[in-house]
Formats: sequence, C-alpha cells, structure tokens
Amino acid sequence: MKAINYILKTTNLSIGYANKSETNTIATNINLGLKKGKLIALIGENGIGKSTLLKTLIGIIPPLKGEVTLLNKSLQSFKPLDLAQELSIVLTEKLPPSNLTVYEIIALGRQPYTNWLGSLSEEDTTKINEAIALTEISHLVHKKHDEISDGQLQIVLISRALAQDTSIIILDEPTTHLDLVHKATLLKLLQKLAHETQKTILYSTHDIDLAIQMSDEMIVFTPTQIVQDQPCNLIQSGIFNTLFDTEHLIFDGKIGKFIIK
Repeated sequence: MKAINYILKTTNLSIGYANKSETNTIATNINLGLKKGKLIALIGENGIGKSTLLKTLIGIIPPLKGEVTLLNKSLQSFKPLDLAQELSIVLTEKLPPSNLTVYEIIALGRQPYTNWLGSLSEEDTTKINEAIALTEISHLVHKKHDEISDGQLQIVLISRALAQDTSIIILDEPTTHLDLVHKATLLKLLQKLAHETQKTILYSTHDIDLAIQMSDEMIVFTPTQIVQDQPCNLIQSGIFNTLFDTEHLIFDGKIGKFIIK
C-alpha cells in the first residue's frame, strides 16, 4: 500500500498553555494530516481552541505532548528563516499605517529569500508577478493599502503569501468582516489556488455552510473530539450537530446547512 505524504502532520498532539505553576490543556490526542493541493477548513465554536491549535501548527506555541511535523521534519527543529520558506501565515489584523503600495506589501513575501539589503532578484520579481497574476489584482498594485477594501486587502495578503512560495499557507479567519459575496469570492480563490498551485491551504472559519460547499476537507473541533474528513463524510457522521450546545440550531444533513428551530 502506497504511503500518504503529508505536508503537515500531527501525531498524538496535545495543545494548551503551560507555565511554571500549571498546565492548561485544551485538547489531546490530535492526529491530523494535511495533504498537498487541498483546501482544508478548521471549524468549531467560539473559544473552543481553534486559535491555539493554529498557533501550535505554526510553531508559536509549543506542543504540550506529541509532535507537529512539516515535510516529515519536526516543526520545532526548523530555524525561523527555513520555516518562513515552507510555511506562510495570513492573519486578519489590520495593517499598521504606512505608505506601502499593494505591490510593496506583496514583495514583503520575498523577505525570507532576499539578501541583507532586501534587494529583489529576478527570481523574486518573477514570484511576485506570478502571485499578482494568480490572484488577479494587477489593477491594484499601485494603490496604497489604505485605499482598498477589506476584501481586496485579504486577497493582497494571500498574494503576499503566494509570493513567499511556501508548501503550506495557513489563514486565520480570512472571511471575517466580509459580506457574503466577498466571502464566497475569497473561498473560491483559495480553492482555485490550492488546486492550481498544489499548495496546502488551511483556514479557520465561522462560515460553516460555505466551508462545507468549498473545502476539500474539514477539521471539526468539538468539545469531545477533533475529526478530519471530507464534508460529505462528516455530514453522514452527524458530527455537525455536536458543534453547538443549543437546542435552537440543528444541522439538516439533507440540505447540508444549519437551520434555526
């Protein structure tokens, strides 16, 4: 049987926070495998620990137990520069005030590769232009970042991650603050990028109905377990009805959506 090669994998992972006096464990025995060319959604109730899981997967928080591996190598063994060449992150925070243009923001994705002067090589410029073409934002490149919409800025930040040319891109709630049209547009873009560039793309989201429609796989974070599978299999398992502790919201497996009782 052919072995599956995972870009990122967790083995018996426990996540949480530890200090000298106590350990706060959020979840244990997490076994995930993120494959090449897949768009994967991470969902779960507010405050359940999705951000802690993401921070552990990108190396900000060390595992309490178990291991995270990236390209079959322990995440903790990567030097920061080497890690930045394999893993890129897109956060939802507003950018600080600056006069940077969209092109300059995207060019920052090449920082892990540039020399100490920050000079762009021919290869850097090629990667930047490829990222701009993939995200179809050439009409924005000369604008200042505070002159574009929130939805456009999210796509610019995704373009920066593409310019970084990593094996995996991890996004923390990229559809927050976007209306339905822009949410759908953004997820369609992520789906296209995963399939066309064969990068692994993991994103956390509260837009579960859209995630079911758009994602190749989903990671469902419930109070009792963390399960990864294709949306159709997750629907059949009934796991979506264990997401929220309320009698007023149920998941209708026939239509693949939550409904209010």
